[in-house]
Amino acid sequence: MPLPLYLLALAVFAMGTSEFMLAGLLPDIALDLGVTVGTAGSLTSAYAIGMLVGAPLMAASARDWPRRPALLGFLLAFAAAHAVGALSTSFALLFFTRVVAALANAGFLAVALTAAAALVPPDRKGRALAVLLSGTTLATIAGVPGGAVLGAEAGWQATFWAVAALCLPAAVGILAGIPAAHDEHGATGKPALRTELAQLARPRLILVMLLGALVNAGTFGGLTFLAPVVTDTAGLGELWVSVALVLFGAGSFVGVTVAGRLSDRNPGPVVALAGPSLLVGWPALAVLAHEPAALLPLVFAQGALSFALGSTLIARVLHEAAGAPTMAGSYATAALNAGAAVGPVAAGATLGTEAGPLGPLYAAGLLVGAALLIAFPFRRVVTGARREEARL
Repeated sequence: MPLPLYLLALAVFAMGTSEFMLAGLLPDIALDLGVTVGTAGSLTSAYAIGMLVGAPLMAASARDWPRRPALLGFLLAFAAAHAVGALSTSFALLFFTRVVAALANAGFLAVALTAAAALVPPDRKGRALAVLLSGTTLATIAGVPGGAVLGAEAGWQATFWAVAALCLPAAVGILAGIPAAHDEHGATGKPALRTELAQLARPRLILVMLLGALVNAGTFGGLTFLAPVVTDTAGLGELWVSVALVLFGAGSFVGVTVAGRLSDRNPGPVVALAGPSLLVGWPALAVLAHEPAALLPLVFAQGALSFALGSTLIARVLHEAAGAPTMAGSYATAALNAGAAVGPVAAGATLGTEAGPLGPLYAAGLLVGAALLIAFPFRRVVTGARREEARL
């Protein structure tokens, strides 16, 4: 894999840390800024919505820019938002910086996904995507727990400063590693924006975006409410919440790495194995949650299966959106964040049912089950078989 891919992954690591770090910082933010924890929680929603809306908006705005200045501009805007956030003394200003950071993150990821695919031959897009997304999975392993420890020791502002600082070497790397004119679609060869947006009318593309969103909804629905399962159902201490999150992150890194090596040439076995296993895994996690010896290995397994299947489907989005070279990354980003926004809401609605803290795990299974039911009649599309084209 080309070195610039790893430089992009470093930036994605910083952004992934920012996206998830608030889980451990909300009580301190609420206390410091004089708001309730529930109000502080809206910072997470602001970020998710900013990512969802920002992906196509930012990609469309930057489509006429060379990729290096686009990536650099989005990354520096992201760093600046965190610096201002660290200096914030009002909740309103902090909320605004989270929206700006989300927009910059969405724009960066949309351009980076397209750039990553362009850096390698078509038959290696899945591996390139795996390298890029490894930044997010490593953030869940190291960045988020590290940010929580730093916030506890030095205040939540220190975590914001650390994220901003992480962007600087990534910016230098992008400046040095991404060619200034690396854009295979020049002014004369690039499709018009209307042509690229028209790709969204293709049923094949809509299908894989929907499936990616549903699987990611299940992932975030189960992950968001994992803490009460660990402490209330399994009866473990607070420290074990961090252990469970690290295990999920480690599994996700394994899943996205293995799937990235398989999904380009033959994504069928990845979908066929990971899909049903993930479907069974969420309710199995709920049933066995009271046994720590079963809970923790299952958390690792669900992380691996979720990201193996999810990254494969997102790679299929990039393949199906090949006719939208500057917008394809934004379509993939929008699918991911639609799931990230909807999943926790759907899963959270189950907390008031008889299932209690286990409800989100069952909800995650239902979301994955819905994806598999939709995918089954069009399985040749999902696995890249072109012969299904006529059916869609």
